[in-house]
Amino acid sequence: MAGIVLIGAQWGDEGKGKATDLIGTKIDYVARFNGGNNAGHTVVVGDESYALHLLPSGILSPNVTPIIGNGVVVDPEVLFEEIDALESRGVDCSRLLVSEGAHIIAPYHRVIDKVTERFLGKRKIGTTGRGIGPTYADKINRVGIRVHDLFNESHLRDKVEASLHQKNQMLVKLYNRRPLEVDAVTEELLQLGERLRPYVANTSLVLNKALDEGKTVLFEGGQATMLDIDHGTYPFVTSSNPTAGGACTGTGVGPTKINRVIGVAKAYVTRVGEGPFPTELFDEQGEWLRKQGHEFGVTTGRPRRCGWFDAVVTRYASRINGLTDIVLTKLDVLTGLKEIPICVAYDVEQEDGTHIRLEDMPVDQSQFAAAQPVYETMPGWDEDISQIHSFDDLPETTQRYVRRLEELSGCRISAIGTGPQRDHIIEIHSLID
Repeated sequence: MAGIVLIGAQWGDEGKGKATDLIGTKIDYVARFNGGNNAGHTVVVGDESYALHLLPSGILSPNVTPIIGNGVVVDPEVLFEEIDALESRGVDCSRLLVSEGAHIIAPYHRVIDKVTERFLGKRKIGTTGRGIGPTYADKINRVGIRVHDLFNESHLRDKVEASLHQKNQMLVKLYNRRPLEVDAVTEELLQLGERLRPYVANTSLVLNKALDEGKTVLFEGGQATMLDIDHGTYPFVTSSNPTAGGACTGTGVGPTKINRVIGVAKAYVTRVGEGPFPTELFDEQGEWLRKQGHEFGVTTGRPRRCGWFDAVVTRYASRINGLTDIVLTKLDVLTGLKEIPICVAYDVEQEDGTHIRLEDMPVDQSQFAAAQPVYETMPGWDEDISQIHSFDDLPETTQRYVRRLEELSGCRISAIGTGPQRDHIIEIHSLID
């Protein structure tokens, strides 16, 4: 039995798809456990590039069963668009299983997400506008629609009517929008449900049986640690738990069945949306990282904010998630730099004008927002590392950079991404024992 959790150790977009693909030939199931189609990652296979949003990256491995767990919020229309796009390119999606307990993103969730964010103005959170937050809000308020509700027309209509009774009041009176029709929404969801039906299963049961039979399950998180609703830079976070604990609640698998927790971190840091970001670069160096790393959102197309590696964040992610391994991605992007700064601590000015040095993540977000990075500088390298397949063959300065990040992060670095292709990776330690 092997239960492996794979999560982002920064603010997302770290290359989790590449890490999943690395161990995909050794696993039997890949289960997404949080988020929705606000997530996105790119997997490159040969000359083909696949942008995935809602589907687990295991969908690209023919011997893997991909699962969308109960912790995910599902927009069926988006799911079918993604399935159709992959199948048109020869990818078989028939193995996909969707939890009958997952919550459904209804049309009114998307509407509310967009008008609310617009209404907030400069106080906006920076959501993708895809209805993720409102769907999770309905889940917590116990008025959500789950996958199994799509197969009971009268029950579904009652739930839509109850939900729209309140939401239409808000849309009309607060946002000056037209009300949504109960019949139209119900009919749309019923039709989507009919196509979804063949994929629906009791995925908690499937996963637990698989683990009991000695199968290997990879639990794949969307977004990342610093966007966790409980442990991230609140309120500039997502609406779910992309940390390791979310793997259990988001799939119905107990923590005693988790053997390894792998965190994925870039050799620098990026962030999309609003919120504090201590090492963010606003100069030509930030633009250089953005261009070299092709840092534009897979889901939104938005340019990502870029900054130097933040060891405080990665050390925090190691602790919160109980990381056993780190996969360090995009190391090749730093090629050509003479010097590479690493944030090792924060300098925070207090109200009385004094300064304190923080080497651990502050819970007080006002302190985090005021944090100034304390940098340590390492020498860079000029050599092309994309064709190197052994850590010992890397330039000496590259090895020193990686070892220093490992020391600062408090967790071993087990693999290194050295380029965009599938084989552009160095495995230092096996990710599956």
